[in-house]
Amino acid sequence: MIFKGLEVSQTGLSVQKYRMDIISSNMANSNAVDDKGNPYRRKIPVFEEVLDAQNGVPLSKVAIKEVIEDQTPYKLKYDPQNPLADERGYVKLPNIDPMREMVDMISAMRTYEANLTAFNTQKDMLLKSLEIIKV
Repeated sequence: MIFKGLEVSQTGLSVQKYRMDIISSNMANSNAVDDKGNPYRRKIPVFEEVLDAQNGVPLSKVAIKEVIEDQTPYKLKYDPQNPLADERGYVKLPNIDPMREMVDMISAMRTYEANLTAFNTQKDMLLKSLEIIKV
């Protein structure tokens, strides 16, 4: 019970790290096309609230519910010389917008930092409490 605040922050830290991993994967695959000419689809993590009501203290934690593929249309690039071009000369490229991914990365990093600050604050309060009762 005494460490529940730490657990809540820890779940926030872990999902934001996972979110940053997905964003990194999206950026790394911003030009990826498989052997059949199918472009990479942007991945998006979906979070869910997990209510932990042990010991009568309801605390909301967070978890990754699923990772979905972004269904926005692929980018089209006119390149009739490309072997993957369609009959009109367009090549389908992944639906990755580097600017959007960078904004998402900054958001994930700031959220991670906020959870880390909350974790450290809770830890410091627990240590001070132990010092008080140590007398």
